[in-house]
Amino acid sequence: MMIRNILGSAAITVISAASTYFTAQEKPYVSEVWTADQGKNYKNPILYADYSDPDAIRVGTDYYMTASSFNEAPGLPILHSKDMVNWKLVNYAVHDILPSEHFSTPKRGDGIWAPSIRFHKGEFYIYWGDPDFGIYMVKTKDPLGVWEKPVLVMEGKGLIDSCPFWDEDGTAYLVHGWAGSRAGVKSLLSVNKMNPEGTKVLDKGVHVFDGHDAHPTVEGPKMYKRNGYYYIFAPAGGVATGWQLVLRSKNIYGPYEEKTVLEQGSTKINGPHQGAWVDTPSGEDWFYHFQDADAYGRIVHLQPMKWEKDWPVIGTDTDKNGIGEPVSTYKKPNIGESYPVVTPPETDEFDGEKLGLQWQWSANENIVWSSKLPGQKFLRLFSMKVKEGEKSLWNVPNVLTQKFPAPYFTASTKVKLTPEDAKEGKTAGLVIMGTDHESIVITNKPDGYYVQLRRAEKADKGGDEKVVFETKLKGNEVYLKVHVKEPNGLCQFSYSENGKTFLKAGEVFQAKPGKWIGAKVGLYSISTAQVPRGGYADFDWFRITKN
Repeated sequence: MMIRNILGSAAITVISAASTYFTAQEKPYVSEVWTADQGKNYKNPILYADYSDPDAIRVGTDYYMTASSFNEAPGLPILHSKDMVNWKLVNYAVHDILPSEHFSTPKRGDGIWAPSIRFHKGEFYIYWGDPDFGIYMVKTKDPLGVWEKPVLVMEGKGLIDSCPFWDEDGTAYLVHGWAGSRAGVKSLLSVNKMNPEGTKVLDKGVHVFDGHDAHPTVEGPKMYKRNGYYYIFAPAGGVATGWQLVLRSKNIYGPYEEKTVLEQGSTKINGPHQGAWVDTPSGEDWFYHFQDADAYGRIVHLQPMKWEKDWPVIGTDTDKNGIGEPVSTYKKPNIGESYPVVTPPETDEFDGEKLGLQWQWSANENIVWSSKLPGQKFLRLFSMKVKEGEKSLWNVPNVLTQKFPAPYFTASTKVKLTPEDAKEGKTAGLVIMGTDHESIVITNKPDGYYVQLRRAEKADKGGDEKVVFETKLKGNEVYLKVHVKEPNGLCQFSYSENGKTFLKAGEVFQAKPGKWIGAKVGLYSISTAQVPRGGYADFDWFRITKN
């Protein structure tokens, strides 16, 4: 019997609350640019957005997913679904990435790696590894509410990709991987015993699998139990070129048998990398995984799954070699009911009391970066000074971004720049953020306002931001837009002074992924270090629409 969820009275309360939250929305958000729901069928990816290293569980008739968020804050997104295909972004498990002071400035690619979400004795747990500090855990009884303060379960360098497991007798374990960049070794999976509360490890651990010979870069382990077997689902071979491995043993410490259960094969779905095994109340089995789509990030797929001779078969074995391949379309999971189409939010009209949940900062938020007052129908971003000598936006914390939502989309906004006493040096606009980044902005000079296109190549290596296009404006308001399209995120920026006639700004820009994440699109407002303090930019809205 598979150990998954123990539904006590506390769990039933949480399930009821989640169901009410999901169905009580006046109008569920539906993306204009990507929906996986096709009626009786679905298409992959179910989330064409960078929910990297996804993990998911079922609790009663509700499904919950989380993903890596690295240095972006808030972190650990919580997504909720009723049918496994339509997902709504409902919360974040952590507001500040720990240690808080360390992540008050961008530490791109560091922070929250490959989390696991589990439900145990009426509480939701998420474990993750920070490669520089160790393995953390955060928990709650209500996934839509405030999560408790994270606990450092296991301190150390190079500890990543952690997953808890509680056996039938209540004994708690933790399986995890290793980051070679910090630990000096990778391609190993290890198991530690934990206290029953899951708040600390009790030993130095035991290596249970070595992937160096046949499964290099084995990582992202998820542990389950079924029919007396302990299973570790773990990808290997690298995010863009790898395969999905499953290990099984009658003893939690091994020895483990191994089987490759999912590979790219003849499909266009490269990688198929780590994810989650989830079942339905009707007894169907499914598997979530991600695909590395370069500038679009690590996008989430859903695969059918079945069991044969106590081994999982994921996807469809089209070439009959005993290894499944990913599907592009498939019939939707049988959950017995029909639910409305819903997607994570993208457009934000800035007419609510808070920012939409899709937004994240490049570091832990400082309250002085922005203002969103009750009744205020715009977002105000203050002109925060960058550090002297800063060459690009790479190390600027107050950059507000969200994930690319589809292969083709347009992002647009209207911005009004108020520099206050400064005669020059205030800048605000629309950015495509990555190791290379480009933004279209409004900025002030002694003789008036200008729209500029600014580009930084190899920003992660210290590359300078340069102005590649400039023209003078009549006033301090401008409409800004960027069209994004295949292949791999080609971006064309444009601007307008009346909101109707748009003029192209500069040449096409090739979006680049960030560090372990896809490119992101967003807004910012900054000031050079030399000019007087003060100033702000008011954004009327931010919209994602079809190209």
